[in-house]
Amino acid sequence: MSEAGGRGCGSPVPQRAPWSLVAATAAICLVSATSVWTVGAEPMSREEKQKLGNQVLEMFDHAYGNYMEHAYPADELMPLTCRGRVRGQEPSRGDVDDALGKFSLTLIDSLDTLVVLNKTKEFEDAVRKVLRDVNLDNDVVVSVFETNIRVLGGLLGGHSLAIMLKEKGEYMQWYNDELLQMAKQLGYKLLPAFNTTSGLPYPRINLKFGIRKPEARTGTETDTCTACAGTLILEFAALSRFTGATIFELQVRKIRLKDYERPAQLEYARKALDFLWEKRQRSSNLVGVTINIHTGDWVRKDSGVGAGIDSYYEYLLKAYVLLGDDSFLERFNTHYDAIMRYISQPPLLLDVHIHKPMLNARTWMDALLAFFPGLQVLKGDIRPAIETHEMLYQVIKKHNFLPEAFTTDFRVHWAQHPLRPEFAESTYFLYKATGDPYYLEVGKTLIENLNKYARVPCGFAAMKDVRTGSHEDRMDSFFLAEMFKYLYLLFADKEDIIFDIEDYIFTTEAHLLPLWLSTTNQSISKKNTTSEYTELDDSNFDWTCPNTQILFPNDPLYAQSIREPLKNVVDKSCPRGIIRVREESFRSGAKPPLRARDFMATNPEHLEILKKMGVSLIHLKDGRVQLVQHAIQAASSIDAEDGLRFMQEMIELSSQQQKEQQLPPRAVQIVSHPFFGRVVLTAGPAQFGLDLSKHKETRGFVASSKPYNGCSELTNPEAVMGKIALIQRGQCMFAEKARNIQNAGAIGGIVIDDNEGSSSDTAPLFQMAGDGKDTDDIKIPMLFLFSKEGSIILDAIREYEEVEVLLSDKAKDRDPEMENEEQPSSENDSQNQSAEQISSSSQEVDLVDQESSEENSLNSHPESLSPADMDNAASISPSEQTSNPTENHETANLNGECTDLDNQLQEQSETEEDSNPNVSWGKKVQPIDSILADWNEDIEAFEMMEKDEL
Repeated sequence: MSEAGGRGCGSPVPQRAPWSLVAATAAICLVSATSVWTVGAEPMSREEKQKLGNQVLEMFDHAYGNYMEHAYPADELMPLTCRGRVRGQEPSRGDVDDALGKFSLTLIDSLDTLVVLNKTKEFEDAVRKVLRDVNLDNDVVVSVFETNIRVLGGLLGGHSLAIMLKEKGEYMQWYNDELLQMAKQLGYKLLPAFNTTSGLPYPRINLKFGIRKPEARTGTETDTCTACAGTLILEFAALSRFTGATIFELQVRKIRLKDYERPAQLEYARKALDFLWEKRQRSSNLVGVTINIHTGDWVRKDSGVGAGIDSYYEYLLKAYVLLGDDSFLERFNTHYDAIMRYISQPPLLLDVHIHKPMLNARTWMDALLAFFPGLQVLKGDIRPAIETHEMLYQVIKKHNFLPEAFTTDFRVHWAQHPLRPEFAESTYFLYKATGDPYYLEVGKTLIENLNKYARVPCGFAAMKDVRTGSHEDRMDSFFLAEMFKYLYLLFADKEDIIFDIEDYIFTTEAHLLPLWLSTTNQSISKKNTTSEYTELDDSNFDWTCPNTQILFPNDPLYAQSIREPLKNVVDKSCPRGIIRVREESFRSGAKPPLRARDFMATNPEHLEILKKMGVSLIHLKDGRVQLVQHAIQAASSIDAEDGLRFMQEMIELSSQQQKEQQLPPRAVQIVSHPFFGRVVLTAGPAQFGLDLSKHKETRGFVASSKPYNGCSELTNPEAVMGKIALIQRGQCMFAEKARNIQNAGAIGGIVIDDNEGSSSDTAPLFQMAGDGKDTDDIKIPMLFLFSKEGSIILDAIREYEEVEVLLSDKAKDRDPEMENEEQPSSENDSQNQSAEQISSSSQEVDLVDQESSEENSLNSHPESLSPADMDNAASISPSEQTSNPTENHETANLNGECTDLDNQLQEQSETEEDSNPNVSWGKKVQPIDSILADWNEDIEAFEMMEKDEL
């Protein structure tokens, strides 16, 4: 530890101190805080921490080894089909594929992870492969943002640890800055993206041809996200200071690039940050999500801390730590004050409008905001970090993973989970800050869930739907770059790591940059005196390493006391509104109040009653009709109360209609050898036959029907008798297929799409409709698989002949006889707690269909399964939440908020059965050697499947 380490947390750092002192002091702050937790929590033994650390190592080996064996030199591994993802050879996934540049992305992204996990020999081999095989001059259009954080950051992180190992004298003695030279080459390839009038980079660039040439196929974009433009300074500054080429960091010079006809004045990473700062909304000090790179106009004016903005805030604070420029800290503090003033609604973090920050922009949160508690730890603001982290953990305990997006009442909004590492990152930083062993238990849960639900024979597969447990053929590079790094560091002691992690700062991709760069080729640090800043109450943290006595006021149970009220926040439900009958009015002959079920928007009398109750009906430009209640506009307090009850009834009616219309996706789980439940396929349901959500799952061996289309009486009834029949889509109605296989004795049916190459990864999920007749005679369950998912089952039949599957509404626990993991009882069993009395200010309901993601929408068509909207019945969904600080509205929305005009709602408790039942398939635990043998056999099986496919 450097001399600065002796200062200890809480010691002020002089403003004029050498920056190495500031950076080192900031770096040790989290470690010093760990001494706070001495009582009140059950410590995890050294042996258990080592066991969990070794488990992380084995998981990394499983993921990395399968990538190297089945995918390298491709960019990423496709873990369900055991092959590499090569851009242009797989169906396009849109913007997600912009991270792929045919430059062995996963290998580069994993370089410094290998060193953190003490795999120095593997690191040396990996560096040699990168130098030998990787080409950065491909004719591919890539994301500037993703290429910067993953590839440039990966090369710089690898270089940082390569020179560290070389100095130690055992490994990398041959290394001569080759990774740095590759990083410099890539840096120059990215520079043409900055040739805009604003200095904000184009979102994409062609690695070979740059921008705006006909061959480039890019350069016509006008918009970019704030994070895309504001997450460059760490990598570009590190490249400048490693190489001495200041052009990447801040040098202003006129140059003529081959891609342009005229010279352009560029300031690159710093100029982009400066421009974003100048374009902030001055009254709120917030930035929007999307900005025009030429005009600087905000295209999307909503603001939050999740997708589109997240790492912009992160890099302002970390640029201050690494570079020593006071203006970065001042900007961060200004933004942070605005975030805590408007966006933070503990424990929630909700997007707002930058011009009207008291107005919520949406009623759901995305998974990327899970990084924010970790950033708050670096800031030194521990309490809200603990609150938000605990809320996110409760969501994870409910769904096993953090959904891509979830509503304010913690329902799934977007069901995917691509194995994102942000929550693990925040867990690591909170443990470093508090030393609370609770966070070790959180990490243990993450490990168990990954192994239990995401592990497949060829790696770890992203979750297609956290509700069903179905998989997506995807393992992103960030999973190896970040997840295993943070999990290993969480359980590692200082002596477990071969270098001092506190000497480095993490980039947003968890790549390691050494803090000594702060004094290398350092430009003059300066305070920003040209911009006005908001008055901040930040005295505890300016120029000071946060003092643990401030963060934890002499209370070793401080963090626990913050978490405790949030333990049941996800399971709390709103009590139904109490309907008060106005007996006096009824006795006097007055009409009973208008009920939501009777309301007609075209009835003038009903509209007059709404007006009396303070409810306004607004016709929106897009054809929607919105109801908004303002209690102060009601004719009387009784009418206002009737209006509140009417809005609550409308919400309940909406919820009931949505449930009636929605059929969630189902799961087909391969449970026979060598899969043992590790492969889960997303399946579309049917509007007829056995409802798997209400009945026990169906398990059986599969058999192909003859004829394969199932459109006539089967000629092989003995083959499908007592089995689950496979039939091909097309040539007749789905109900007809179901009747034919049912008559042959099948216990279920799987319809496989006849459109070759179709996949649930790229197409919206379907539900199979009936034939317009009574389908009550169909008693067996029917599910639909796209071609890609169906081919996995067909390939397995060719290889193993006997293939057993489980048809269910959600993937079940795997067979403990076949795996070394013990199946714990579900953590999701819980009871809904008594709802709190909530008082809010405005109430609105949209008479529109519920907003949902493409993956969650189920389209129906009786013959062709063409995407047709399910708009047969009117439904009501929440509009974007509104509020007005100058008015006192009564608000009730569909997010689970509940209100009462007089705050008289009585608390109720309702008990819910867990919707995630476990299925036990045995009680024996197989030895680890046998498990490893099974895994090797699995890999060999998938290799054979791959050969068959080729």
